[in-house]
Amino acid sequence: MPFARVKSGSQAGADPAPARRSPAVGPAAASGAAGLAPLAGPGDGGEPLAPWWVAGDGRAALLAGDCLELLERLAPESVDVVFADPPYFLSNGGTTCQAGRRVKVDKGGWDRSRGADDNHAFNRRWLAACQRLLRPHGTIWISGTAHVIHSVGLALQQEGFKLLNDITWEKPNPPPNLACRTFTHSTETLIWAARDPKAKYHFDYATMRATNGGRQMKTVWRMPAPGRHEKLHGRHPTQKPLALLERVLQASCPAGGLVLDPFNGSGSTGVAALRLGLRYIGLEREPEYLALSARRLAEAALAVTAAGPAAPLRDADAVAAAE
Repeated sequence: MPFARVKSGSQAGADPAPARRSPAVGPAAASGAAGLAPLAGPGDGGEPLAPWWVAGDGRAALLAGDCLELLERLAPESVDVVFADPPYFLSNGGTTCQAGRRVKVDKGGWDRSRGADDNHAFNRRWLAACQRLLRPHGTIWISGTAHVIHSVGLALQQEGFKLLNDITWEKPNPPPNLACRTFTHSTETLIWAARDPKAKYHFDYATMRATNGGRQMKTVWRMPAPGRHEKLHGRHPTQKPLALLERVLQASCPAGGLVLDPFNGSGSTGVAALRLGLRYIGLEREPEYLALSARRLAEAALAVTAAGPAAPLRDADAVAAAE
């Protein structure tokens, strides 16, 4: 399993080597991703995209760079499901509780608000770019808090998507509210939408019902935040639990389908996709998180090769997996 652009001998928790943003990873790695159709390019004569990292079996790849630029270079109508966890625009001088201490909310420059109008324009732009990449019956999931999700919901309607569901992810173990001036923040919202009103989207109703004890699954999902075992290779400030992402993909991605995450982060979407026997492309501009994702994806690919795809998680299993 090649670790393109990752420092040899890098250990979990260690500072990764700075990743160069060159698009090339060499002929062997580039050809190994031939099964990932979007990398062929937009079909306008442009150069095919070479990944920053690619799994040995070609089922997963990471692209380095700005997501808006990369989305425009990927092949149209080639992706089955998009999962996006965009900036929440929270890093504006506020505080939160971390390990029992008050700390500043400063995830990085990518999470700083540009003002409501510019934030919304950004959401419309990346959503339109993802819509171009979705297959005719593809769907998109977006997660967020109140700081961004209402803009996303409006942007989806403005761009012609069809809203399907809004899921409330309830966290049983949220950070305490130190200010005691509002209710404790304990949920995030996921919006699920089809590419357009005519889309005959995929929904695995039978599996969702089976994992919910034979009852129809509702739109409130109670799952813990990622446990320590999901952060062995490093941390990301907005990391999502694998149980959440596996349920999303089990519900909406056809067998063997292709998943795209334009805000790859720590690569959790890719890990979930590989565990379910799906293919994956992640876009990321931060060298630290590219290296972290490569380590996690390589480990997941090896585990699937050895044991096969994971079985669907029941709610009780999801809670146990996070502990």
